Amino acid sequence: MLAALALLASGCSWFSWLPWVDDKGDDLDKPAELVKFKEEVRLKTSWSKKIGDGLGKKYLKLAPVIVADRVIAADGYGYIAAHDRFTGKRQWQVQLASPEEHGFFDFNLMSRRDDSFVSGGVGAGDGRILLGTTRADVIAMSVADGSEQWRSRVSSEVVSAPSASGGKVFAQTSDGRLVALDGATGARIWTYDTQVPILTLRGTSSPVVRGGTVYAGFANGKIGAFRTGNGELLWEQRIMLPQGRSELDRIVDVDGNVLVDSQGAIFAASFQGRIKAMRPSDGSVVWERDVSSYRNLAEGYGHVYVVDDLDIVTAIDKRTSDIVWTQAGLYKRKLSSPIAFSNYLVVGDGDGYLHVLAQSDGRFLGRRKIDGDGLSASLVVADGTLFCLSNGGKLVALTIVKRG
Repeated sequence: MLAALALLASGCSWFSWLPWVDDKGDDLDKPAELVKFKEEVRLKTSWSKKIGDGLGKKYLKLAPVIVADRVIAADGYGYIAAHDRFTGKRQWQVQLASPEEHGFFDFNLMSRRDDSFVSGGVGAGDGRILLGTTRADVIAMSVADGSEQWRSRVSSEVVSAPSASGGKVFAQTSDGRLVALDGATGARIWTYDTQVPILTLRGTSSPVVRGGTVYAGFANGKIGAFRTGNGELLWEQRIMLPQGRSELDRIVDVDGNVLVDSQGAIFAASFQGRIKAMRPSDGSVVWERDVSSYRNLAEGYGHVYVVDDLDIVTAIDKRTSDIVWTQAGLYKRKLSSPIAFSNYLVVGDGDGYLHVLAQSDGRFLGRRKIDGDGLSASLVVADGTLFCLSNGGKLVALTIVKRG
């Protein structure tokens, strides 16, 4: 009986040799196979370290963060460490207490329980490291030695990295709130509430602070600009209006971070929606294009780069909204958010590969497998060195070297 169920679960491919069985449509749902190409660059490892027990079964997107000469990374179970970003030498490590302790009789080899509790991070600012947890804590730690400075309880779990600027800490919660906390004490200063749809993606954007304004995207398909001092709403813009009969069709989360480019232009994208370019003064729309994405955007070479929900990478001209190029060679490979630097655009995938693309035309330049557990966290870069944290907890520093 189990064998019969396994055959049924495997789909029609088992019977594709029969003349009346057509399984061509199945290929549309398969991830793209990686094809060989002439590599123009190689990814060279500078150093590699293990960060705790990895991101857990939930594969939380806990990206590392760069603070001065340190790169700081956390696992899903409360381990956090700082390493010298040039040499990889560990500066300090801390193990946060687990929210739950289990006795001997709770041990179960068949259990699918995942005790990871660090769900938002790593954030940084004003000399602090910031984490969010599944039990609705925002935790502030010292960059110098990892010592805990304060914990503040908010309304629900924090599933994105908090931000800090101007003596305040900003965090978004899964129940649709943006909260500002005092950076020194963790005391609540102000809160902005939104109505959360019945069905949403698991995740939120991280607050982005520029000057005296904090930008945030919400599950209702809107982004807002707020005065950091008192939470006054300066303007809001709807990225996508929910459409369709089912709640599934009506999901329009803005889960990727709002992008503020070097000229101050604002860009945001929503799931099952659009990408929009907006003026920072009032949020008025400059241009928009239909695209579905829940990842962070990147910018460079005068382009905005977006990875859509089918893992197709697209470069859009920031000024005209024209599509400059698309790269479908990573279709459904569970890509990370892209990062752009120098001449390169880099993404990770669910099989643990890093892919280097040319910003100019999207062609593949290089590829390297980092960890078979996959890469889902956002990548970070400093002074030409790329840092990635795999789902299995492998923190790697790499440089891109041109082949002779």
